[in-house]
This record gives sequence, structure tokens and C-alpha cells, in this order.
Amino acid sequence: MAAWWDSLTHINRGFFCAAAFFSVFFLWQMLAALLGLGDEDGGDAGDVDTDVDMDIDSDLDDFEAGADSDSSATVVAFKLLSIRAIITFCTLFSWGNALYLSRGDGLARSMGISAIWGLAGMGSVALLLSLLPKLAHTGTKRIATSLGAQGTVYLDIPEGRLGEVRVAVSGVISFVKARTLDGNALKAGTPVIIKRIVDETTVEVEAVSKTKEGDTE
Repeated sequence: MAAWWDSLTHINRGFFCAAAFFSVFFLWQMLAALLGLGDEDGGDAGDVDTDVDMDIDSDLDDFEAGADSDSSATVVAFKLLSIRAIITFCTLFSWGNALYLSRGDGLARSMGISAIWGLAGMGSVALLLSLLPKLAHTGTKRIATSLGAQGTVYLDIPEGRLGEVRVAVSGVISFVKARTLDGNALKAGTPVIIKRIVDETTVEVEAVSKTKEGDTE
């Protein structure tokens, strides 16, 4: 092992170290995406990723509302900017360079092929992230079944505007457009109660802490 490591160039060692570093974050972020970690109190890494993704999604919602568009291609393009997609690119790019350089390929060729690896992986993760919320909308669900249920703010709810909450609808975890009952803003990750059904796609919510205070009074 030591002999193999000593045989590597400094730049090749650097790519192996980078590959190991980014692989740890890649595995954590993929587990977080699949298990739903980081939506509430899942840790700093999950919170940072959630905040960045939520900001991007919020901007996307504003854009789509103004342009009256619901283009999947646009959603994927914005998801390419997410932390998970960037980590995927860095992981594959680092591993590609490390392996190709170890095989004896030139630096330019290694970086070119590895960049293709990274972009392909980045696009795949972006597509997956854009499809996850849509999968929750499949099937026949009645949004009225969520009335009184507790959920979590998924996309920041700006003051007087729409965001998105994650809540069970007909027993299925769904992502529903939401605004606050009092018009105030709520950050992603805030526990909420569904207080009113606006229409088949939108609800009004209230923070759990405010609900408890009202009950106490």
C-alpha cells in the first residue's frame, strides 16, 4: 500500500484525497435526501443544504408564477445549483481523475473525461431532486384530509405569499402549496398545523408554537 502511494504523483494523491473527502459528503447527502434528514433538526450539513435548496426553489416558484410556466427542464436547471448536485460533480470528477491518472493517462485527458462523469452525475441528481416532490403528488389524494394535521414547512413561506409544506394527505406524504393564517413569514423546517383548506392545491397554516399558545390562553 505504501509503495503504491509513493508511486503516485502529487496531483494524483491530491485527487484521491479529494475523492475520499467528497465521497463522505456525497453518501451523507444521499442518505439525507432519501430519509428526509435535514428537514427539521437533522444537523448543520443538512440545514445548509436545505436552506440553499429552499432558496433556489423559492426563486423558481416566483419565476414560474410570473411567467405562468411549469417547465420540468427549468426545475432541473435550478436543481443543478443545489449543494447535493455540486457535491456529486466534485465526487465523480475527483474519482475520475484519480483513477485515470493512476492508469497513466495524461492530465488533460483525465480532466476532460472526469468532467463528463461529473456533469452526468450532476444532471442525474438534479433530475432526481426535481422528481422527488412530484412523486408525492401521484395517486388520488384529497387535500381536505390534511386539515388539522401537523406538517413541516418545506419551502420558506414569505410574508403574505405562498411557500410549501410537507404533510400527510390521504395517508401519503405530500408537498402542498401553503401560506400562513396570519400572513407572517415562516422559515423552512418550522413545524405547522394545517388550519384551513384554500383550494385543491393550497392550504393555510399556523406555527405549532402559536397554536399551543392559543390553546393555553
